[in-house]
Amino acid sequence: MDKRLQNEIEHGKYLAREGAGEVWNWESAAGKLRWQRRVKMLTNHLKAGDRVLEIGCGTGYFTREIVKTAASVTAIDISPELLNIAKKEIAAPNVVFMLDNAYELSFDDNAFDSIVGSSVLHHLEPEKAIREFFRVLKPGGSFYFTEPNMMNPQIALQKNIPALKRRLGDSPDETAFFRWPLKKLMQKTGFTSIEIVPFDFLHPAVPAKLIPWVSKVGETVEKLPVLKEIAGSLYISAKKP
Repeated sequence: MDKRLQNEIEHGKYLAREGAGEVWNWESAAGKLRWQRRVKMLTNHLKAGDRVLEIGCGTGYFTREIVKTAASVTAIDISPELLNIAKKEIAAPNVVFMLDNAYELSFDDNAFDSIVGSSVLHHLEPEKAIREFFRVLKPGGSFYFTEPNMMNPQIALQKNIPALKRRLGDSPDETAFFRWPLKKLMQKTGFTSIEIVPFDFLHPAVPAKLIPWVSKVGETVEKLPVLKEIAGSLYISAKKP
């Protein structure tokens, strides 16, 4: 197996042991707001009956919201430990959890109406993964992901300094994206209508009493040329023609 995937399997054991929500910073007051915003970004386009593939479902943080759209959801991860947690937490009739490899998906061509994922593509070798995502999407199918932005100073330090990466609970190979090369890669793969938008200036460590002020400032900065480029995350959407 690919060394990168082996590292992710080991990282899954760490997340299951330490608490994925804490490591991923979803449990603080600000973290919960950031999570809610991403839920909307990843589900607003879905409708009942859509066949949806969630990549890197982990413990099911986003899966439990995706199933509320009444779409038919297949949620995959490379970590048996994280999948076991997700299966115990979510018993919706419209979701199937599977152990699967994002580089060699166990699905036919043109199988899904949409592929979604939160902070998962940066754990993978993007060219291999994006090629597989394109293959299993139906013509007209959609691609929606949120990923860390390498233009953000903290993200850049965290993803490029091994000691800091270990301290903050990252897996060894995870990185972040510059939006322009990522768009070029997606165009090369065949995707169209590609939009990659920087967003999120709300850090998960912001105290609850400061969240309204920080959120308002962040909303303003997200609209400003140049300054918006250093936002913490990227919102990625595209279509398969």
